[in-house]
Amino acid sequence: MRCNQCEETIAGTGCTRNGVCGKRAETAEAMDRLIGTLMELSESSAGASEETLAEIDDHITDSLFMTLSNTNFDDARIEAGIAKSQELMGKLGETCDKCTGGDFDFSIDAYDSDADLRSLKQLLLYGLKGMAAYYHHARALDGSDPAVSAFMRRGLASIRKDLTAEELIAICMECGEVGASCMALLDRCNTEAYGKPEVTRVKTGVGKNPGILITGHDLKDLETLLEQTRGTGVDVYTHGEMLPAHAYPALKRYKNLAGNYGGAWYKQKEEFASFNGPIIATTNCVLIPAESYRGRLFTTGTAGIPGAKHVASAGGRKDFSEAIAMAKGCAPPTEIDDKVLTIGFAHDQALALAGKIVDAVKSNAIRRFVVMAGCDGRYKGRTYYTEFAEQLPEDTVILTAGCAKYRYNKLDLGEIGGIPRVVDAGQCNDCYSLVVIADALAEAFGTDVNGLPLSFNISWYEQKAVLVLLVLLKLGVKDIMLGPRLPTFITPNVLKVLVESFGIKPNSEPAADRVTLHIE
Repeated sequence: MRCNQCEETIAGTGCTRNGVCGKRAETAEAMDRLIGTLMELSESSAGASEETLAEIDDHITDSLFMTLSNTNFDDARIEAGIAKSQELMGKLGETCDKCTGGDFDFSIDAYDSDADLRSLKQLLLYGLKGMAAYYHHARALDGSDPAVSAFMRRGLASIRKDLTAEELIAICMECGEVGASCMALLDRCNTEAYGKPEVTRVKTGVGKNPGILITGHDLKDLETLLEQTRGTGVDVYTHGEMLPAHAYPALKRYKNLAGNYGGAWYKQKEEFASFNGPIIATTNCVLIPAESYRGRLFTTGTAGIPGAKHVASAGGRKDFSEAIAMAKGCAPPTEIDDKVLTIGFAHDQALALAGKIVDAVKSNAIRRFVVMAGCDGRYKGRTYYTEFAEQLPEDTVILTAGCAKYRYNKLDLGEIGGIPRVVDAGQCNDCYSLVVIADALAEAFGTDVNGLPLSFNISWYEQKAVLVLLVLLKLGVKDIMLGPRLPTFITPNVLKVLVESFGIKPNSEPAADRVTLHIE
């Protein structure tokens, strides 16, 4: 085992025995084999029928998503994915040599003998994993884009090819370009299904009814759960990246959508224990559970935990009745805090305030915007982001998306002329909204994104953040500050290219970084 795909990975080597995330070496090796079969399947798919190709694309999307950090720890599910690759190769009239293992080396070291080329191939693979996650959610809402599927196949096939650094950099930038299209597709699917997000105040306190806690990112699963719990006396609470669901008109109309419970994913072992009722994990950002709530944890979609009850889709429908029945026998949640969070500033809502924002900038009421989007995590150094937010001048506005917001969204930072100082655009995929907002402001001021009073201080944890970074680079955003630690898989030479071409810089201390980002 050698896994270095997330921010937590052991510096310099990657995780080699067991993952910091709790992933066993056997699980990591099975994931490596699964990815190897996806590469082989991608290489062999050129002559596939339309029907088989659609099946291949669905399999690649879901399988890549399963290998994302903190998504699936269930070896049986991963082995089933390998078997599916073998079945699909059979439909192409070929055998899947890598499906049975043998003497093949599936580790990251096999991508290329040259460390810098291997680094670029990992950057591509992790970007593809992030793309697969977002495309999976779009597919759940009947969205599709053949160009996204075709690129994922071509990108996977490229990893085993003998390519130059220039060729790999070009395909990584293409990954950013296609990633932007994929995120725009998901944005469109979400708003067509649930309406355009509205500015909404969400309670973090609890009620007297028993509840079900839903975590992850899948809005379709939340809608299904809300429908099935309606009128049962069971409330539904969101957790982590599900907080933005409260801003969608079609979801907020459910009276049993009670509030948001807890914070970012890494606190779940203590927060899930105190919730008292069932927990449904829909996607990534689930941890191997503590005994205190193991029997109350359900998974669905690409998420998998050994021993946890998995709610599979049958005929396009998921049945959460077992979790609902369990909830009725549970105590109400134990309150963690009682705050009110203001959310719902996706691009349509933010652009409705554009005139007010432009006036505030022209009058110097707002002197700078700081994009503090991305992921939260366990690393102690992430207190940096809370300190950075607390120390920002009062004429500065934070633009955020993703679970990074939990480092500062409960701080009382106030408003500027009715504009909140924390403008929350939503989930990590809603970083797309931040780009739309920035482009609109750039047009209003007759400049480009890099000419705005706008700084980027991004935190990353896993592979969706890798895709978001590639999207920002492809869109021409310069001088991004990245932390809390730079990716282990980026070699010094590749880092040098990123610094020289795009101005990527690591964060240090809040006071020094404010100067670097022109926030004074």
